[in-house]
Amino acid sequence: MKARTLETISVLLIFGPLFVWGVRNLTPLNIDCQERREPTMKRILLVAMCLIWGIEIGFKFSSRTVIFLFNPCHITTALQIYLLAARPSKRVGAIFRFQMNCMNGAVLALAFPELDALNLPFETWLYWIQHTMMMVIPLYLLHLGVYQVEPLSDLSWSLVSYCILVFYHFVILQGIGLPARVNLNHMLCPAIRDPFDGPWYRPIATAHQAILCPLLSKLFAYIGTSGQKKEIYRKDKYY
Repeated sequence: MKARTLETISVLLIFGPLFVWGVRNLTPLNIDCQERREPTMKRILLVAMCLIWGIEIGFKFSSRTVIFLFNPCHITTALQIYLLAARPSKRVGAIFRFQMNCMNGAVLALAFPELDALNLPFETWLYWIQHTMMMVIPLYLLHLGVYQVEPLSDLSWSLVSYCILVFYHFVILQGIGLPARVNLNHMLCPAIRDPFDGPWYRPIATAHQAILCPLLSKLFAYIGTSGQKKEIYRKDKYY
């Protein structure tokens, strides 16, 4: 507990001032709030994500593991459902930019799957589908052109988003997991496949995820906006 307390205090002292600095230097949001007809594919994805998340909640109740709904991947899924359902606004645009920095959860879940506790029928299939859809949704929303991301060289939103993620892990998840003795997103003990397994795996994870989160966010933003640039180029060339 002494090491855990020292880690938590140190991390908050480092990322607290960074959060304040990042908020003061956030790039302004550019949101197209014009009323328009909802694309059919957007409605299909909304229904699909609602079904996926609803079934996942049912699995958690059936296996008496509802507390794991606090894991970041489930929170990100809920945010993406909101993005698919909500009308464009600055608040929705801010949530969109935040969840762009949460793609590490889906990528790591697919790269290092943990399926030992998934014993219900089709639960393993849902695991793969949910985390794949988590990566599809932001790419699709970027393709629509409603929510614009900051320039690739701008790290202000990535910094603020990562500070929020750090606070959520060290305060919320650790605060819930310790008394409940539940390893929420590996805040109590490292993953079986964690290459940095050891007494200081949490500070090490904080360091390497500080690189991975913005890196994946910029990669998804580049992939999602590259199609827009090609389409604009074709239109300009045609006219």
